[in-house]
Amino acid sequence: MTDHERKAEAALEALDAPSVRAVRVLYPDLHGVARGKDIPLRHFPGMAEEGVAFCAAVMGTDLRHTPVVGGEEGYVDLAVRPDLSTLRVVPWQPEVAWCLGEARTLDNAEPWPVCPRSLLRRVVDEYGERDLRPVVAPELEFFLLERDAEAPGGLRRYVDELSRVYTVGAVSDPRDVVLKMLLWCDELGLEAFAANHEFMNSQYEINLRHSAALDAADRAFMLKAAVKEIAVREGLLATFMGRPFADQGGSGFHVHLSLGNSVRGNAFADEDGPAGLSALSAHFIAGVLEHAQGLQALLGPTVNAYKRIIPDSLAPTHANWGHDNRTAFCRVPAERGARARVEVRAGDGSANAHLITAAILLAGLDGIERGLDPPAPVVGDAYRMDDAHAGSRLPTDLGAALDALEADEALVERLGAQLVSTFLAMKRFEVERFAESVGEFDVETITAWEVEEYAAHL
Repeated sequence: MTDHERKAEAALEALDAPSVRAVRVLYPDLHGVARGKDIPLRHFPGMAEEGVAFCAAVMGTDLRHTPVVGGEEGYVDLAVRPDLSTLRVVPWQPEVAWCLGEARTLDNAEPWPVCPRSLLRRVVDEYGERDLRPVVAPELEFFLLERDAEAPGGLRRYVDELSRVYTVGAVSDPRDVVLKMLLWCDELGLEAFAANHEFMNSQYEINLRHSAALDAADRAFMLKAAVKEIAVREGLLATFMGRPFADQGGSGFHVHLSLGNSVRGNAFADEDGPAGLSALSAHFIAGVLEHAQGLQALLGPTVNAYKRIIPDSLAPTHANWGHDNRTAFCRVPAERGARARVEVRAGDGSANAHLITAAILLAGLDGIERGLDPPAPVVGDAYRMDDAHAGSRLPTDLGAALDALEADEALVERLGAQLVSTFLAMKRFEVERFAESVGEFDVETITAWEVEEYAAHL
């Protein structure tokens, strides 16, 4: 038995879960969809050593199952090697344990270049070289739906009443589905500490605590997978699709970030600095805004995402920042000291947790390394400001956002050229398919194409 096999055996024993009969090895593709394989328990130690093989074209396959990228290489294999530190028992299916993994070359010599989790691990290491530790808190919203062949798009809302925001119990969760999600996600080790009905009809939020960046992205990824799986078991469909209904606003994926170091604890805090913030935090914000146009393709990775980015939606329309301002791209909440942080509010619910966390951190790191300074913060309603005061306007459709990402050579280099080229090819094909099937982009119309494309997958 090899050393890694012994470690796998020890990790299984540490679970202290005699009910477990299989390990479900999961990893994120470029969409953020959970892909994986189930491994009988007795085979897992060996598979943990070798990795679990998958056709690498899955990383370049769109949501209509077209391998846009991968065929030109002959549909080669990659191996997903389990990260034993993520092994955990699934509370709603106690005969199964989940274990996250990273895509690597078959010989395990190096990370697969199109692996969001490996990318984030590399980015965290880059910060570590500067004595900085990224801390992240993900904030996700989703809709709970019921399948109904007679409803528009074949889906109707689980609860369809106005003004249920911040309500709990039977009035907003009559079958206790969200309560089950909250409790099971916490038992799964996701640090899920609160849940409530959100602003839109049948929209919910489950809050996760902050932690180191890779762990936080892992937990956000597992939250999505868990919510969708539990919903199916309850005869429902959960979707993180940005805006599934024209008469409702959308679901976001807000990312709260700070940086720790060995000197100060929270390196964004400085009681002697402007507004209690450090110069480092200003450089970080400036870097994020510098790359906001390109970042938007990753933060809003679907055609539908741009139907959420409209005035009065609480999703930003311009690259700007402000103090406790929910109309800004970067919001700096009022807390200071150990709780000082930046919230990036542009993320669509459909965004890939590992990919956007890595991309935001890379943009911020560029600002830190170059010593960039942000513009003056916006004060008041940024939606009512002209472009001269609101900041540069964000791309208004996926095609424009993809062009902006491709044009941001510095961000592309930091993300990795092969990962970005795969993402661009796959997403441009998606834009082409939408145009062929639907025609012109109308921000106020949610088409059947979008619901069929995104609702069940994302």
